[in-house]
Amino acid sequence: MADTNLVDLAIKASQKAYVPYSHFPIGAAVRTKEGKVFTGCNIENASFGLTNCGERTAIFKAVSEGFTEFDEIAIYGTSEEPISPCGACRQVMAEFFEPSTQVTLISKNGKTLVTTVQDLLPYSFTNLN
Repeated sequence: MADTNLVDLAIKASQKAYVPYSHFPIGAAVRTKEGKVFTGCNIENASFGLTNCGERTAIFKAVSEGFTEFDEIAIYGTSEEPISPCGACRQVMAEFFEPSTQVTLISKNGKTLVTTVQDLLPYSFTNLN
C-alpha cells in the first residue's frame, strides 16, 4: 500500500519543477530508513543531457545530507498512466535501495501502481555484480 503522505509530497514537489522545454513536471518524495523525507522535481536544461529527473533530485538531496538507506519512494508525473522512471533513475535506485524497496508510481488522475526496485530493474548492475 502506498504511503499517502509520500504521494502528496511527490505531487507537491512537481509544482516546483523547472520544465520550460517539455512542460512535463515530475515530483518525487523519498523516505529514508530513519524516517526523514526528501523531495525533488525535474530540472531541465537547454542541453537535455544536463536535465535531472525528480527521482534523482530527491535521492541526491538525501545522499548529500548523509542518508544512503531508503525504504520507499513515490513518483508523480502528469501522464495518463502511472509514471515510469527512466533507466538512469532506475539504476540510481538500484544503487541505494534494496531490491524489495517499495516504489509508488502516480498519474495525473491519481491512479497508482505499487511496485519494487527489483520489478523495475531486474538483473540490475550493482556493486555486488
